[in-house]
Amino acid sequence: MIVGGSQPLGERLAPLVEALVASYDADPRTQHIDRAYLPSRAGIVRLCDLLLEISYPGYMGRQDLTRFNIGYHIGELLPRLWGRLCGEISRCLCHQAEERGEKGDADMCSQQAAQLAGRFVERIPAIRAMLADDVQAHYDGDPAAESTAEIILAYPGMLAITIYRYAHELYALAVPKLPRIMTEHAHQLTGIDIHPGARIGRNFCIDHGTGVVIGETTEIGDNCKIYQGVTLGALSFPKDERGRLIRGHKRHPTVGNNVTIYANATILGGSTTLGDGAVIGGGVFITKSVAPGYQVSLSPPVLRIRPPRPPEDPDQPRPDSFAPDYVI
Repeated sequence: MIVGGSQPLGERLAPLVEALVASYDADPRTQHIDRAYLPSRAGIVRLCDLLLEISYPGYMGRQDLTRFNIGYHIGELLPRLWGRLCGEISRCLCHQAEERGEKGDADMCSQQAAQLAGRFVERIPAIRAMLADDVQAHYDGDPAAESTAEIILAYPGMLAITIYRYAHELYALAVPKLPRIMTEHAHQLTGIDIHPGARIGRNFCIDHGTGVVIGETTEIGDNCKIYQGVTLGALSFPKDERGRLIRGHKRHPTVGNNVTIYANATILGGSTTLGDGAVIGGGVFITKSVAPGYQVSLSPPVLRIRPPRPPEDPDQPRPDSFAPDYVI
């Protein structure tokens, strides 16, 4: 049989298989063989969809909801959410144990997962209250928005913040892997990269959003707004005497309350603080703290305007010069 105009592998198949298998044995970093537990990316995506449906009933998922059937609907969704959470958290816990060289105890992981899932679902009403403030912040901050419904249905910043807020709760509960997979799913959908470890206050707005990066140890106060391309990142990565990265210390900026950061600004460093009410202009690069209320901006660039060249007439001599350039 010929596939796509090529001959089948035939005699080459066996040595190729042998070479690939040998590569798996030689480097365990890129294979998951002889191990039992692994988080399910597809399952975690479905978990995110359930959280969206519970967060925004009538907007996400089922749309024929009324005040008479909403209780039945949520009463059906919550046990499904809890069951899926238990399964994914249990797999994450057992996978973490295997990574540490321990034997994963499925029963113990399941019991711990049930406790963590229970604590998580109890936090959903409080998270929804924060999300309602975030929706309002987007509406108040964008004159192009026609309604809060448009924010929920269409705005990538709101989608990324929603998934982040739930992932952050799981991160705070020390659930491994799951929170990061959730926020990276949102990253793939929106282009907005928020680490679940970041701490973000109320009334948060990300306008446009593409290219936003918010690092793990970032702290953001209340009533803040950032635009596309903003990076809240690390200035450097200290290493130990063996050259390994030192993890777990403050690497990313602290942003006060009522701060606005315009497009493509880069703010780096764990000791960098933007004080309350600061305004950071577009395109700036900041590695030092900014006092409360201060504004930071670049000097306006010089724009050079060149007039059009006149058409060349082969019968006329070429002019020595044209109209001069001017700047604005």
